[in-house]
Amino acid sequence: MDVNPEGKVPVVKFDDKWVSDSDVIVGILEEKYPEPSLATPPEFASVGSKIFPSFVKFLKSKDPNDGTEQALLEELKALDDHLKAHGPFIAGEKITAVDLSLAPKLYHLEVALAHFKNWTIPDKLTHVLNYIKLLFSHESFEKTKAAKEHIIAGWEPKVNA
Repeated sequence: MDVNPEGKVPVVKFDDKWVSDSDVIVGILEEKYPEPSLATPPEFASVGSKIFPSFVKFLKSKDPNDGTEQALLEELKALDDHLKAHGPFIAGEKITAVDLSLAPKLYHLEVALAHFKNWTIPDKLTHVLNYIKLLFSHESFEKTKAAKEHIIAGWEPKVNA
């Protein structure tokens, strides 16, 4: 909170300056450490970008017939189709910034929907499920992911609002 009064993460200190925008952080890291490159080809930069907002709407929804679940399923199906054509990662064989951005969002989706709605990603979305396994098995993800109980506690007030 001392570093970022809004309490938002991530926050990284570069040359005595705190940076809290994840896109800016990725850009600085890419500049400082160009190998291995995490740059996402521009044509793939927005893949999966509607999954998180769709997840939040479905999670907060009190009406099972309002279309929010279907909207999330459509976004996940689009990701599945993309991964089938281009995978195993969004831009092919190597992980890029877009994958690193999606990993925690997919983790929140998995944990929160299982807890609050007893919902899981359908088995037929095999490419998405394999992608998630691949992302979540990365040592860096394993070492930095939030505890499930913290994710649940963070979403609780939003779900019950």
